[in-house]
Amino acid sequence: MTATWRADALCAQTDPEAHYPEVGGTTAPAKRTCMECPVRPQCLDYAVEAGEQWGVWGGVGQRELRRLIRVRQAEQEAA
Repeated sequence: MTATWRADALCAQTDPEAHYPEVGGTTAPAKRTCMECPVRPQCLDYAVEAGEQWGVWGGVGQRELRRLIRVRQAEQEAA
């Protein structure tokens, strides 16, 4: 999957560590950046397709991202 959307991602202009907080750290700053980002849907779709399980992608945290990955995998298995 080509990730041409990355050039327009707002997170490219911020501290990348904000999208990978320490255990117990807050994801709020990264999620705020994502909610303003013009390529948020592409980012989230990429993360789910690629099976990314760490960090904030497309405005969702790790727990929600893992859930979305499981749902997508179940949908593909059912098809």
